[in-house]
Amino acid sequence: MRKTKTAWLSLFLVLGLIAAACGDDDSAEANDDGTDTTAAADDDGGGSDSLSGTLEGSGASFPDAFYQAAIVAYEEATPGVTVIYNAVGSGQGKSDFADGLTAWAGTDSLVKEDEGLDPDEFLYIPTVAAPITVSYNLSGVDELQLSPDTLGAIFNGDITSWDDEAIAADNPDVELPSTAITLAVRADGSGTTSNFTKYLEKATGTWTLGSGDTIEWPSNAQAGQRNTGVAQIIQDTDGAIGYVDLADAEALGLTYAAIGNQEGEFVVPTLEGTTAALDGAEIADDLTYDPLDAAGAEAYPIAAPTYVLVRTSYEDQATADLVIDWITFLLTDAQDLAEDELYAPLPDSLRDRALAQLDQITVG
Repeated sequence: MRKTKTAWLSLFLVLGLIAAACGDDDSAEANDDGTDTTAAADDDGGGSDSLSGTLEGSGASFPDAFYQAAIVAYEEATPGVTVIYNAVGSGQGKSDFADGLTAWAGTDSLVKEDEGLDPDEFLYIPTVAAPITVSYNLSGVDELQLSPDTLGAIFNGDITSWDDEAIAADNPDVELPSTAITLAVRADGSGTTSNFTKYLEKATGTWTLGSGDTIEWPSNAQAGQRNTGVAQIIQDTDGAIGYVDLADAEALGLTYAAIGNQEGEFVVPTLEGTTAALDGAEIADDLTYDPLDAAGAEAYPIAAPTYVLVRTSYEDQATADLVIDWITFLLTDAQDLAEDELYAPLPDSLRDRALAQLDQITVG
């Protein structure tokens, strides 16, 4: 009886191996030389321990805290892979990607026609979102409210003193000093700058300086590199006000203002307010979206998305596999890390659409 069972078991194992081999042959799309032309996304969350190599990216500083935490977790799950992300700003990140220096890029702003990238050759992959704080340093003032028009006039350079009547009207119970206002802004091309100025352009009637990764700021501005540089200027300068992501504002213990939203409610930057803004955003076919100045009483009005750029085609299978595995991890397991780093995770429906984008990546 024991020999009969052993024989049947051996037969099942052989048949299983034959079926598996046939399945592999049927599922792969191959060139004439036998190489696979289509890279498939891993639906299990990424972090394959069979991969090895180095994957380099650069770009936005806005999501840097989230990406660095995700890299640590990913490298623990995938010990053969090293992921590098240099937070040099969205503008430089897009430039590095266009020049072929990196396999992926981080950006908070959309790609423009003059930035050297063909729209057919890259994909937008949304990763997380976060509020852009309006942080300030003003002796004796621990709470501040700013309406959109007042905020626009401040960054236009039309309001230059903290005791201006427009600021006083927003803050009737606050004793405001006559301290001069110093604007803390970005020196580098920045998606944070782009989103902040797009908000001012969209929500205010006082903003006149346009929008984009770079802005010609008024004479009372001081510029710093990356979000960390802006945060440092605010921390070091009495009378300073600037725009900086929540993670860096919290890291330096900055004080930030409540901003008036569409419903006339003054809302402080929180993940809950960011999620409320995301819920009302319309998603374009390429998965870009605009949660700025969103409707809803609980929505924080300066909630910003951030994206990873990946190529639609990579020269070799190894790089494509690394990119897909890493981005899959960002969209699955790493989403659980987002809130701890002060970022709002993607809604499930958007995350699923982002994962599906990876099926468009090919090799060759």
